Amino acid sequence: MRDYFEQNIVCPHCGHHTRIMVDASEGDQDYYEDCMACCNSIHITVTRNEQTDEVDVMVDADDEQYF
Repeated sequence: MRDYFEQNIVCPHCGHHTRIMVDASEGDQDYYEDCMACCNSIHITVTRNEQTDEVDVMVDADDEQYF
């Protein structure tokens, strides 16, 4: 299992490409980082599946409205 790795992401607000360091050693995570270009918050969700040995990184703006 890769516990520490770099991942390319795209800011959901401005489209700026950036690299983040992902630490999957703590299991599932949910956190925010600021975009270096537009300074808006990027919601990052890390999901670790130990059975299939996969780590999923999901990025969203966290400002979508659900009705």
